[in-house]
Amino acid sequence: MNGDLRTPLSRARGLGSAKDGLHHWWAQRLTAIALIPLVVWFAISLVMMTGAEQAVVRAWIGSPYVMVLLILTIVIGLHHGQLGMQVVIEDYVHNDGWKLALIVLVRFLAVFFGLAAVVAILRIGFGG
Repeated sequence: MNGDLRTPLSRARGLGSAKDGLHHWWAQRLTAIALIPLVVWFAISLVMMTGAEQAVVRAWIGSPYVMVLLILTIVIGLHHGQLGMQVVIEDYVHNDGWKLALIVLVRFLAVFFGLAAVVAILRIGFGG
């Protein structure tokens, strides 16, 4: 006996929030739904650009509409992937220190690659 006179329910309170889990679940579903038309558009665009000259592809990326869709695809895709990796880490990594470190690393990588991709798209789009 550990001397703790609290009930199991009172010991469990504060160890997690159902609201946070629900938000995570919804965010993952909404990003998945948003990715459906974005990935279809991107795949069709890649097929249509097959064999195109570099200048044509640069002009296509330079279109404001295309730049916005490319940035949305990358940012939403990386966020969706980060959310999924977080669930895998939470489920399969049992050491709390490693769990936190891996979640922070995955988040950092998603932000880093997202920013790098956005900068690249903007540089190409604006002729840099």
